[in-house]
Amino acid sequence: MQEEESRAATYTTLAAGPEFRHEIEIKRSRFITVLRRTASEEAARDLVASLRREYHDARHHCSAFVLGPDREVQRSSDDGEPSGTAGIPMLEALIKRETTPGAADLSDVSAVVVRYFGGILLGAGGLVRAYSESVSSALALAPLVRRRRLRICDTPVPHAAAGRLENDLRAAGFVMAETGYRAQDTVLRLAIPDQPAEIAAAAERVLSLTAGKAVLTPGGTEWIDVPLP
Repeated sequence: MQEEESRAATYTTLAAGPEFRHEIEIKRSRFITVLRRTASEEAARDLVASLRREYHDARHHCSAFVLGPDREVQRSSDDGEPSGTAGIPMLEALIKRETTPGAADLSDVSAVVVRYFGGILLGAGGLVRAYSESVSSALALAPLVRRRRLRICDTPVPHAAAGRLENDLRAAGFVMAETGYRAQDTVLRLAIPDQPAEIAAAAERVLSLTAGKAVLTPGGTEWIDVPLP
């Protein structure tokens, strides 16, 4: 799903970790929203299946998900609610969510709203508002991160110098990918915006911090989680 060929170089998703849950009540009906970070349709459908088992006595388990850096996969289900009153409002809440002012780029997120009917009919308009609000209110509280496709650049350094250099690079604002260890040295991995000027500037900084002893070698790209600005 997340391959280098994607047009997008960045998007927003849920922070790694357990699924996020939020509940609201509207006219005695309970709407339990579960958000989970998912990278495939199979994972999204697994979430629905697991919640059907957990909330087996609920009347509806409506769902929506959007996947991929370019958000090319979008699906929704009303699960027995009147057509268009649940899944589509949930999907729109996902795809229209502004993660930064004027920008809606949320992806790799599945939302399931479990409804326990409270005995009062909401009508079509009421259902649309309820399912939309359920997802929107959960997203307002859920932890989000920015996913960026970055060029991974390696710099091998002696073990004794690695810790200090890594601290200096972090202090300079560089994003660090997972460090590699070899018998003869430590390989620090910098995640850098995939632009020649950015890579050249990083190489110069590494040379400066190591008195010209360490060389930065660009490699492939990876999707890296970074905090939202």
